[in-house]
Amino acid sequence: MPKVLIIGGSQGIGFELVQLLLESHEVYNLSRHAPSVVHPNLHHFDVDILTDEIPVIEDIQSIVYCPGSILLKPITSLKESDFIHDFNINVLGAVKVIQKYVRKLKKQSNASILLFSTVAVQQGMPFHSSVASAKGAVEGLTRSLAAEFAGSIRVNCIAPSMTDTPLAAGILRNDEAKERIAQRHPSKQINQAEDVAAMANFLLNPVAKNITGQVIGIDGGMSALKL
Repeated sequence: MPKVLIIGGSQGIGFELVQLLLESHEVYNLSRHAPSVVHPNLHHFDVDILTDEIPVIEDIQSIVYCPGSILLKPITSLKESDFIHDFNINVLGAVKVIQKYVRKLKKQSNASILLFSTVAVQQGMPFHSSVASAKGAVEGLTRSLAAEFAGSIRVNCIAPSMTDTPLAAGILRNDEAKERIAQRHPSKQINQAEDVAAMANFLLNPVAKNITGQVIGIDGGMSALKL
């Protein structure tokens, strides 16, 4: 049974992906809180990815790095520490994990790394300067590592628009806010966490064996369509 390491599988997209994988994979989750599911194929480690030592796990086939941030402020209200925090959680945390396990990944067939960006990198949005800067670095990291690991590890990235998760609860605070944001999408709907998790599951699957170096938008058409 293949082993998948998920960073941040206790809620949101990561949690939905954990549930999709449990029947067919051994799932190792690293986060500060355990997922609210019990299963013999789920192994949880209480870890703060930025400060704690990462455990040794053998024979990992895939890494999914889910942690992110949504800090929406005018540039004049942002501090240097805000940019540093967003860069640390989105980029350096991923780098730390990849450096830890990359040699183990290279020994596996259909090895893959999956990262997460945001539609705000490709489509300029006000008040997104900090998170878009960090996620832009994630997209650059994706393409660079896909080239560096070509032939041994596939590296891809999913770039969603607003997704209904606990991280976005402050923005999607009521039905009116959800509907207003949905209307900004050509599809007239926002993502649910399971929508994005389904794409992540696909990219980990052997049927995606020839997909690498891609940033895949799940954004209701925002990055490609102007209606």
